[in-house]
Amino acid sequence: MFKEKALVSTIPRPPLPMERAEEGIAVLQENTQALIDGLEERSTRLGDAQRISLTLAQSRCLVDPRASVFPTWDAWITAMQVASAVFSAATANENQVQCRIAHKARTLQATGPQWYVNPGSWISAFYLAVVCREGDRITALCQVPPSLLRANGAQFDGYHYAWIDALQTFWRGGPDLGSKLVAAVAGTDPSVATDPETAVKLLYPPMELFHRFIREDNAGFNRALANALQWHREYWAEESRAFQASGLVALGPLAIACFAHDAGMAITVESEYLPKALLESNWLGETLT
Repeated sequence: MFKEKALVSTIPRPPLPMERAEEGIAVLQENTQALIDGLEERSTRLGDAQRISLTLAQSRCLVDPRASVFPTWDAWITAMQVASAVFSAATANENQVQCRIAHKARTLQATGPQWYVNPGSWISAFYLAVVCREGDRITALCQVPPSLLRANGAQFDGYHYAWIDALQTFWRGGPDLGSKLVAAVAGTDPSVATDPETAVKLLYPPMELFHRFIREDNAGFNRALANALQWHREYWAEESRAFQASGLVALGPLAIACFAHDAGMAITVESEYLPKALLESNWLGETLT
């Protein structure tokens, strides 16, 4: 149903300096591991661990843009485990919760609401679980109540909550998915968004891709994917952002493209922003005990 012939379009990532990249990644790896190893004593550092572990995963894609070597996949798995642990600890009914992170079962203290338990960290955790094809973790994330994401008082635009509502509704097979997606998209309008550039170039594109995905619009999906990556490139090309690891992989578009790929859609856009081995789940089932 989804298969169609189409020309492959390529959205290249701008050249980036590679000098000492491996050395920098090695230091980042050490810092990430040290932070993770300290989580059992200070579980409230999960927010810092989520940030640095995702930075490491994205940074590995600087030198391995296709995610074709195991250490890159391992870093993405670890980032996904930490991001999920944020919400396992925040929603724990007991004083402690068991989480497997970086090849080790770890006993974390329940945290309840924290500064980092917010819509942004939830969306990242969801995207990572989708990329790693971790259905049970997606299900657990979709049981996180919206009230928890508001409990720390952080200010987020309403479209963040609407987008989370749409994703949770989709995964759980709930009603009114269309109207919830419309509400999320409407909130990214530049006239109402607090940060119009970020809303339009980074946060709206996964919503448009999702819309094309649930409508089974293969041609429209690939057009939207190409646009999403162009906007991603433009956003991260701005001088103050050009060397940030967050720009190396288009996490939101990648996650929705993984949904589409697994549903049988032909993905006709190629880019370093979409590591091929992650998109095609080539590493699925490969991990260290």
